[in-house]
Amino acid sequence: MATIKIKQIKSKIGYPVDQKRTLEALGLRKISQVVEKEDTPVIRGMIQKVHHLVEVID
Repeated sequence: MATIKIKQIKSKIGYPVDQKRTLEALGLRKISQVVEKEDTPVIRGMIQKVHHLVEVID
């Protein structure tokens, strides 16, 4: 399957607990950290939930 790179671009401080947990579930802990995940509907939904804190890298 295809993979997708996700980069955290903004701090999670000040955001609701569910959004912080979503970032942790994606494997993101620090700003500018990049993780590579499989491109599945579940991962896409997680990205959509925290779209203001992350960016998708081609």
